[in-house]
Formats: sequence, C-alpha cells, structure tokens
Amino acid sequence: MTALRKYWRRGWLSGLFCGLMLSSTVLAADDNAATLPGVKVGQLVRLPEIASVYVPSRPIDVWLPEGYSSAQRYAVLYMHDGQMLFDARTTWNGQSWQVADTAQQLQQQGQVRPFIVVGIHNIGAARHSEYFPQQPFLSLPEAVQQQLYQLERAPGVPLFAGAVYSDNYLRFLVTELKPYIDQHFATDPAREATFIMGSSMGGLISWYAQSRYPQVFGGAAALSTHWPGTFSVENNPIPQAFLNYLEQQLPAAGQHKWYFDYGDQTLDALYPPLQQEVDRLFRRKGFSAPLWHSELFAGTDHSEQAWAARLATPLRFLLAKPTQEQN
Repeated sequence: MTALRKYWRRGWLSGLFCGLMLSSTVLAADDNAATLPGVKVGQLVRLPEIASVYVPSRPIDVWLPEGYSSAQRYAVLYMHDGQMLFDARTTWNGQSWQVADTAQQLQQQGQVRPFIVVGIHNIGAARHSEYFPQQPFLSLPEAVQQQLYQLERAPGVPLFAGAVYSDNYLRFLVTELKPYIDQHFATDPAREATFIMGSSMGGLISWYAQSRYPQVFGGAAALSTHWPGTFSVENNPIPQAFLNYLEQQLPAAGQHKWYFDYGDQTLDALYPPLQQEVDRLFRRKGFSAPLWHSELFAGTDHSEQAWAARLATPLRFLLAKPTQEQN
C-alpha cells in the first residue's frame, strides 16, 4: 500500500489508472437497455438478459459479419470489456477497439476464417474481482490477500469491490453463455474454433480462461496484460503467483494458440520485464511459433486506440484459416 500511495502522489498513477478504472464504470450491470453501439459494417445484436447462477447479469453484444448465413459455420471470438469494442461514441473516453471494421476487413480479404464476436460487458466496480485469476490469488498468503482487499483504486474507492470470483465468471462463459451462443447462432462449437481475447485485466482473464478450460478454448490473446495485478511492481508478489500458476497449470505445448503483446508507455511501461519473464517460461516449456507469439509494440500506450491499431495482428494469429496454419 505504501508503494501504491507513492505512485499516486507522483501524479502519474492517477492518469494511467483512469483508463483501467473509468472504462469499467461507465456501464453497470443493470443497463441492458442502454443504447446499442453502432457499427458501420456487419450487424450488432444485443442478447436478451441471460440469467446466470454464477455472476450478475450484464449486456452482451454479438457482432455478425456482412453476409452472415445460418448455412455456414463460424468461429467465435469471446471478448471482455464489451462496451469498449465497437463504437467510440458510446465509450467513456471516445475510443474503441473498432472491432467490427477490422474483423470485417480481414474476412473480406480472406486473411482469416469467418467468425463472429461476442462482446461481454464488464460490470463496473466488480471488474477487478471478476477478471483477477482466482487460483493464483488464493495461492497468496491469507495476510497478503487481505492487504490486497484493502487497496484503493482512488481515495475511498476499493480496488476490489468484493472477493475475487473469476472462476465463477469463467463458469458463466463456459457453461451458460457459450451454450446459448452455439444454440442461437451458426457457430462451430469445437475447441479449434473457440477463442478468447482481452486487454489489461481482460488479458489476465483470457490466458486464465484457456488454462482453466483447455478443452473449450483453442486460442487466447492477451493484449497489454496487467501482470502487476495492482499498480505497483515494488514488493509485489502477484507476478510471481501468476508465473507459479502457469508453471504448474499451463497445458502442454502444441494444442492451443497463445498470443501476448505489450507496449512501453503509460501503464504499459510496467509490463516489458514482466512479460519477458512469462515469455521465458513459455519457451522453457516448449512453446514456439506458429502457436505462440509475444510482441512488443514499442512507443504504444495503454488505450483502446493502441489496441485498435494492432488488432489485426492477434486476429490473424488466432483466426488464420486452417490451410494457412498448415502452410
């Protein structure tokens, strides 16, 4: 907590943090009636509320490419922070991933297999509790866990809104949402056609999802992964807890796709040495191209604008046509 306050006093932490905090608080769980984001290409469909026994309800938007047909079978990309994906006019910071534009262009150019996108909205203050990998968290000493629960994202605002429950979030994705998507859309439900992607805390929950459910997900993309878990790297046991978990639970190489990237500006300035430790672990365990990729995007920051600019790279990696993968 001392390190956290020190960074906050320096002034730059509050600026870096705003993207992580505010993007998670604009849309709450009860705004399923919120205005549907607009897309210039394809069609965006908001699902009716899905009752879950695991997590609070939230808006879920499904993007369908132009020419979508029930006679075809589409791969599915599940993406976190769904309110930030499609329409900059509806986001807190006037930025979005521009997912529809990039996904449509890549499909039209034949660079990727046909796919749809499922955008799962976060629910504001609970975002940290929902996206923080639960088993690594529970591996920390009880005293450390309690210290983390006492951290504040801003004066008077706790970093965690409650106990970490990312295992339940993943149960929702795998046992409730995915069956609904496969039933109501023309999907290929196979592992090899099911992918997951997110940035920052969404990057953490993406690699965690694939490690927890390797039979469900065939590829995970983690952009600007928030390896510190909090906002300091000083005396921080969290990155090592993640490494320990991956050391023990990472599925064997050769069965899944793993994508990581990171910048080196604003909040991303914390990531290069941490991501490089993760890369060394993956190499030691036998991961290599074309199923594993980690890339530094030098000069880029922690923002939807940065992720939009490089979105084509992870999309091509995850969704390459089977014939391309074999060449």
